[in-house]
Amino acid sequence: MVIVLTLAAVVLVAAVLVGTSVRIVRQYERGVVFRLGRVEPGTTRGPGVVLLRPIADRMQKVNMQIVTLPVPAQDGITRDNVTVRVDAVIYFRVMDPVRVAVDVQDYVFAVGQLAQTSLRSIIGKSDLDDLLSNRERLNQGLELMIDTPVMDWGLHIDRVEIKDVSLPESMKRSMSRQAEAERERRARIITADGERQAARTLSEAARTMSDNPASLQLRLLETVVEVAAEKNSTLVLPFPVELLRFLERAASQDGASTQDAGTTGPSPGEDPPAEDAPVEHAAVEVTSGADTRVPDVAAMPVGATR
Repeated sequence: MVIVLTLAAVVLVAAVLVGTSVRIVRQYERGVVFRLGRVEPGTTRGPGVVLLRPIADRMQKVNMQIVTLPVPAQDGITRDNVTVRVDAVIYFRVMDPVRVAVDVQDYVFAVGQLAQTSLRSIIGKSDLDDLLSNRERLNQGLELMIDTPVMDWGLHIDRVEIKDVSLPESMKRSMSRQAEAERERRARIITADGERQAARTLSEAARTMSDNPASLQLRLLETVVEVAAEKNSTLVLPFPVELLRFLERAASQDGASTQDAGTTGPSPGEDPPAEDAPVEHAAVEVTSGADTRVPDVAAMPVGATR
């Protein structure tokens, strides 16, 4: 009976010792072994099954995955005296498990505190325009500021990103007014440029039509047809200036011949010459629809324009 109890006790102690000496290290972990409280050189273990010496060895597991650490929003004043609130996010990983286990008590908390101070420092060294439009350079500068000290802790900063830049409401309204003024300025420039191009094109067309009067008359007829096609529209046709000049020259020639005849006197049985009649100028009113009316002819001296 005593022998049986002794064997049972031995088996139980052996099972306990085996259970405390066998550890499983996952693929993304590494184990740092402390033997009698001291890190033995080359004692980083894993992944897989790790056997430890009972009582003498103790193993600390270190996660080798990339750690995502959000940085709380920090208030600061930029170099151009604008109060902003900036937050960021950091991606880092463990490069040396022994240093992480020995040199830093809580490396995640330490990196977070260092990131906050570095973020406030980068805010004070930057202008508002840099924070809004040149974030890539600021991210690189912030990454360098954090990565330099954490290398001594066995860590490496993979990436730092500024997430958001919050501005005061007064600054937002000011920037909104500035953006609106800039959009209005661009719209006016585009409108003025379009008017200049249109005026240039019209000037070239006018010169072309002045060289060819027939094209001007055709253009006039096209305009008449387009306007007359609309319902209940009234069209006033201008009297051609060339015809007025022709009538004026004809009237002048008739007047000169009449004066010559008056000096010689009228022949017997011949009626005296009629007085110069003024050249009549008329405007034609065309109304599209069922009826077309021609207004009364208005008398107008020769050479006069309406």
